[in-house]
Amino acid sequence: AVELFGKAAEQGNANAQINLGVCYENGQGVEKNMEKAVELFTKAAEQGNATAQKNLGVCYKNGKGVKKNLEKAVELFGKAAEQGDADAQIYLGVCYDNGEGVEKNMQKAVELYTKAAEQGNTLARRNLERTQKGCCIS
Repeated sequence: AVELFGKAAEQGNANAQINLGVCYENGQGVEKNMEKAVELFTKAAEQGNATAQKNLGVCYKNGKGVKKNLEKAVELFGKAAEQGDADAQIYLGVCYDNGEGVEKNMQKAVELYTKAAEQGNTLARRNLERTQKGCCIS
């Protein structure tokens, strides 16, 4: 699979770039290499792929394969969330919820959790419930 993803990724296929990036991220079929994963996620994200934008945002949020940069993570989560990626909506919601990379804004967090929950995302539903109690799961 890695070989096929590699060939398609070299040809600019965003889905193959993401899949190969995940292989490098997890060390599946290749030696684990977060820098290579970030490189592949970046190529796919630059093509406007929401999954890649979200994955790259997670790398920036956690400082995996790149220097930690919460503002960049928020920017990437925002791009993916605008395309309807429920996971990105949750990540961005948590950023607003905790004031990570953006000014804390519970109204915006609830709005993002609601969008993700409307897609059937159970974590978003739990975060909505917990916003009443003042804590969220990320």
